[in-house]
Amino acid sequence: MTRFEGKSVVVTGAGSGFGEATAKRFASEGGRVVVADINAAGAERVAAEIAGAGGTAQAVVVDVADEKAVMGMVECAVDAFGALDVLVNNAGYSHLNKLLWKISVEDFDAVYAVNVRGVFLGCKHTIPLMIERGGGAIVNIASIGAVAPRPGVTPYNATKGAVLTLTKGLSLEVARHNIRVNAVNPVAADTDFMKGATGRDELSDEMRANLVSTIPRGRLAEPADVAAAVTFLASADADFITGTAINVDGGRSV
Repeated sequence: MTRFEGKSVVVTGAGSGFGEATAKRFASEGGRVVVADINAAGAERVAAEIAGAGGTAQAVVVDVADEKAVMGMVECAVDAFGALDVLVNNAGYSHLNKLLWKISVEDFDAVYAVNVRGVFLGCKHTIPLMIERGGGAIVNIASIGAVAPRPGVTPYNATKGAVLTLTKGLSLEVARHNIRVNAVNPVAADTDFMKGATGRDELSDEMRANLVSTIPRGRLAEPADVAAAVTFLASADADFITGTAINVDGGRSV
């Protein structure tokens, strides 16, 4: 399929996990992708792999909580591809699993800076270009934790709840400009993000079993599951869908 032929796409947090799979899915469907990540090596690797598979990609290093860095990311997309048609706010961060009253103010601020301010900044500096372009699509990666929280990650879950509200409100503000704004709520996956949140290099068998036991489909999410939902929402197939969130959770929230 070539649903994104000629389209310019920015994916944040694209150096691994959900973002990597999403960037590669866009590229496989004709999109020209800015692979944005705070990890330079990860961004460059993914961009090189896209190019090696015949796609078009540009790596850029960005801290989504830094406004100047986000502005640079957007400028990179315009310089490389002449426009910006799709923004995927995927970059995320979580504090370690702890009870709320044991989480430091520094960790609380850090998770909000990336997960909420990062989405705000991406939208803020992308929307004017999309208005000038005559339309576009934004997909924000929230979490099933926003609607069905697990204990131990309450501030993280709260940031994702904020992302859902931002998504709904923004969709109303930009609908008249032919810009759609949607979100995806993934369930847990065996990615570097999850390893960082648990403070372990890999999930233990017990941790994996506990997570899977809450998911009716009987497995964790795969990055490809999320990439499929994101590209659908960003495509013309979802032209009449805005202000909503797709739960990619194997039934956990039912």
